[in-house]
Amino acid sequence: PAPDALKKIIESDEGSHYRQVALLDARGNVKVFTGAGCIKYASHFEGHGFSVQANMMLNDAVVPAIAAAFENSDNLPLAERIVQALLAGQAAGGDIRGKQSAVLLVVSGTVAEHPWQDKMIDLRVDDAEEPLRELVRLLKVHRAYEHMNKGDLAVEKGDMRQALFEYEAAEKMFPDNLEMKYWKAVALANNGKVEQSLAIFSEVFRKDNNWRVLTRRLPESRLLNVADDDLDLILKQ
Repeated sequence: PAPDALKKIIESDEGSHYRQVALLDARGNVKVFTGAGCIKYASHFEGHGFSVQANMMLNDAVVPAIAAAFENSDNLPLAERIVQALLAGQAAGGDIRGKQSAVLLVVSGTVAEHPWQDKMIDLRVDDAEEPLRELVRLLKVHRAYEHMNKGDLAVEKGDMRQALFEYEAAEKMFPDNLEMKYWKAVALANNGKVEQSLAIFSEVFRKDNNWRVLTRRLPESRLLNVADDDLDLILKQ
């Protein structure tokens, strides 16, 4: 259990005065230790199935703000809840040294078949003027490409309606992303809506001709299934 494990760690550590350690065990038990030698403001919060810990904060309002934001956003996915908590901590004062980096790691609650499948979200901002703003952007990109990946799988299975749904969901998140526009156009064409796809193909080709070159290669991979006349029409855009 987390309390027993933490006690053993602290008792065996001569430098525990300067440590801050948080443990969350498999049953949701939480135990946190903040050594008296940690630079203030240093504190922690033990919640139900989560913990908050921080040191060298600008003031003593940061940790409570993080905990409150996390508890009050339980309608969101875990990654988004963590981001909201971090944003609240920054708004309350954040680190006295300023801002530089942010990391978001979410792993599955069940054991994956392969170790590399455990990480569901793994985002890093190692150095930025506004690291949390960049982390928010990267999480949005991650969510958009989740839709793109689902769309790709739907294309492989021949489910063009589902593919179109996923690609449109991704495009709504990043309307200026050419790749998201492009695969939406491909899904439209594969659904017999070639005329509807032409304006999208035209915009994408105009901005980057490499997508036109890629389009010539898709029929061989069976990812674009249209008549030869329709393919010529698409390539002329």
